[in-house]
Amino acid sequence: MLNSFISPPSKERASCLTPSKKGADIRLVLENTGRHFNRDWIFRNINYKFESPQSYAILGANGAGKSTMLQLIAGNLSPSIGKITCYLNDKILDSEQLFKHISLAAPYLELIEEFTLEESIRFHFQFKSYQPNLSLEAIIELLDLRKFAHKTLKYFSSGMKQRVKLALAFCSDTPLLLLDEPTSNLDQQGVKWYLSLVEQFAQNRLTIICSNQEQEYQFCKHHILLSDYK
Repeated sequence: MLNSFISPPSKERASCLTPSKKGADIRLVLENTGRHFNRDWIFRNINYKFESPQSYAILGANGAGKSTMLQLIAGNLSPSIGKITCYLNDKILDSEQLFKHISLAAPYLELIEEFTLEESIRFHFQFKSYQPNLSLEAIIELLDLRKFAHKTLKYFSSGMKQRVKLALAFCSDTPLLLLDEPTSNLDQQGVKWYLSLVEQFAQNRLTIICSNQEQEYQFCKHHILLSDYK
């Protein structure tokens, strides 16, 4: 498996990466928010505030609606009741502009498998800005995939693809980082690598994680249990 060639960043590589500096202040306010499918409520009557630079874990069993909640926050779905308001530097942000300020990694977001790794990174950063002091070369170095920079993603293992998704999200200079099941397809070495990304790139932004695996959200200071909103 190609995945066996990937290792966590060495101390030498990690030392050249500067932790993310404080960016734009972003706040999400949910007011009586709910979503149903046909006649069944997935969740409802959520009144909650997400504020940067805090970290939040949305928790629940499989099928509890975690991914649905993340899609509402990202603006990809609309609530059935209530509303979600986003504030950027204390000004209301138009929902159509929200995507510019979000980085998202999720199992249902597919990479373009006909692209090489280098092409994928170049394509992604046509729409997002790099975190300070990062570049295409630095991200490939962070992934420890220099040998595979010109290999198409369809030949990557599932773990390698997940690492690429995470690197693109973490290394984008956005105030809001959304992660859905971030350690999917990662082995224990990959989990350690993910936690190193959290330490370097998630400290000064609003981070929201959907998970039922403690290793994914162990650093989150706030927990939201969806079963409380049925």
